[in-house]
Amino acid sequence: MANVFFVLGLGLAYAVLITWACRHLPGERWQIMASVPLSKTGGGVWHGLNLTYYGFFSATAYALAAAVLVIMLRSVGISMLAIVCFSLPLLSVCAPASRLVARWVENKPATFTVGGASFVGLIIAPWLTLVVRRAFPGGDGPGLQVLPVLAALVAAYAMGEGLGRLACISFGCCYGKPMDQCPGWLRAVVGHKGFIFRGQTKKIAYENGWEGRPVFPIQAVTSLILVTCGLACLYLFLAGRYDVAVWVGVTVTGGWRALSEFLRSDYRGGGRLSAYQWMALASIPYGCAMPFIFPAAPQTLPSLALGLESIWSPGMLLCLQALWIGVMLFMGRSKTTASTISFHVVESEI
Repeated sequence: MANVFFVLGLGLAYAVLITWACRHLPGERWQIMASVPLSKTGGGVWHGLNLTYYGFFSATAYALAAAVLVIMLRSVGISMLAIVCFSLPLLSVCAPASRLVARWVENKPATFTVGGASFVGLIIAPWLTLVVRRAFPGGDGPGLQVLPVLAALVAAYAMGEGLGRLACISFGCCYGKPMDQCPGWLRAVVGHKGFIFRGQTKKIAYENGWEGRPVFPIQAVTSLILVTCGLACLYLFLAGRYDVAVWVGVTVTGGWRALSEFLRSDYRGGGRLSAYQWMALASIPYGCAMPFIFPAAPQTLPSLALGLESIWSPGMLLCLQALWIGVMLFMGRSKTTASTISFHVVESEI
């Protein structure tokens, strides 16, 4: 029952968050989080660096995904040292890939793609696991196996990307088609729940001029589907069904990624199918084959208590905070917006 309550608790917290996000994040207020003065002009005005809620929600999604990954891997007895040796190389490849793949596909220097980064991560994860396993004495133990690691990674990724879609709502990127261009049945399902973005600095405004125009809430739908998928995979993992968790995870995330782009209007590269759709479709057979290539040896069921205990330690909390700060600085410094700042004394408060 502990596993059920844990998964349901996460689901309830997410339900509250996504309800709030859909109501507030399309507004102009929720794009720029802060502006830091950098250099002063001759007129006494400062040029500022904008820190965005895109970075805030992306960093939070990364930290959450990392925490869930640690809980799951520790629950099957994998040591913290092995987890670190697996996670750091994976992040060091996937984080730059999120920008490099987007630059290659979209030919834009200041954008990111989670889809491209996740595809790269899925490709290298099984082989990185084998390398880490071989590097540790006793690495042939039941815990450090490709299938449980891959199942944990798929679940953590689905929840992380689902939560990260809140960043897209805030920035107004990855936006859907205008509601008046959607099929009638889709408009009937969505009703009056289309997003209306406000603010000239939203991507949907400066790229297509659709400020104030109702669009299909593809970011919210994607978030709901992926987080639900991640929670289902988490439950399957805790039940010891690593193979089913992998099959469900890669099929839902890859399949929805390929399908959802037909409901989007932002530029995704040329071709009838975008490069991201090809990556998503290719990830499905690749991921589904992993349980057959690397079947898991019999072992005891994961211990949720052991996993949660590993998170609640000063060292792990500091590592998660450092990850949050690093991602915030990497993805939250806006290059597509700028600001000017002036300061003055409030005479009445002297």
